[in-house]
Amino acid sequence: MDSNKYPIERRYIDRRANVRPGTRLVTGGPAFFVAHDTGNPGASADNHWTYFQRMTDRTASAHVFIDDRRILEIIPTGTGADPAEQAYHVVRSVKTDNELYGYDANHAALGIELCYGGSIDFAAAYQRMVWYLALCCHKWGKTPSTHIVSHRQLDPARKRDIDQALATRGKTLGDLIRDVTAEMASTAVRPAPSAAKLPADVRDHVIVSYIQPARHAALQQSLREEAAHYERLAANVRAAAAGEGLPKSNAQEIIYNWLSPAWFNAKQSGGDSGRYNQMANALRVCAGIPLA
Repeated sequence: MDSNKYPIERRYIDRRANVRPGTRLVTGGPAFFVAHDTGNPGASADNHWTYFQRMTDRTASAHVFIDDRRILEIIPTGTGADPAEQAYHVVRSVKTDNELYGYDANHAALGIELCYGGSIDFAAAYQRMVWYLALCCHKWGKTPSTHIVSHRQLDPARKRDIDQALATRGKTLGDLIRDVTAEMASTAVRPAPSAAKLPADVRDHVIVSYIQPARHAALQQSLREEAAHYERLAANVRAAAAGEGLPKSNAQEIIYNWLSPAWFNAKQSGGDSGRYNQMANALRVCAGIPLA
């Protein structure tokens, strides 16, 4: 997708135990994304940088603040050169995040805040929010309907964001996820046909070992949109074996979600980790991604 549609400003707050502990995400890259709003109508991204830079009386923070003028990362997210760090954007006593994703949101997810209200142009801020979430999903191979969750969904007894900000302009979380999906699709271009075909053994391993089980699990949970995603993914992998190239987002999804964990497990157990790296590089070649 167009990674230069909007500039991303990176102005990090100082490391302090209550706002920015300086600890890497336990998953390396983010495992999912929590959509927040600031709950502070009229306050800009700059206002929130100042607030968290000076805050000493409690433990709280988020990674990104988005208004109608800027996308401001105040804690590293991994979209730039700095690796993603932890932030304190979801209360730890609530375990919905662990149940849904297997991780505490503060340890494994990005907290992305929409600024709204007052003189902030909602449409401009919303467009930046949509694009940033699409960029993150594209970069880390995530599916918006599965990997974007609202703060309200994780902590419904206490929180109403991001829904409360969206409602001020007649939008819902479903609208946001559909708009993120459309943003990803609007600029998704299949690479030109390449002489480098995906090897048949890599095609078969990826489809049989990863994509088909994921589709089956989605159907078992009646997640038909997610199941359809896996069907499209399998079709694209088959096309890559025929020499038609592979969308970059597909290669990234397979590598981050399946091959990288398999490589790590094989290395830890003394197995053949090299074959997973070989499969990942075959996918990168088909998608036009430089080899690691």
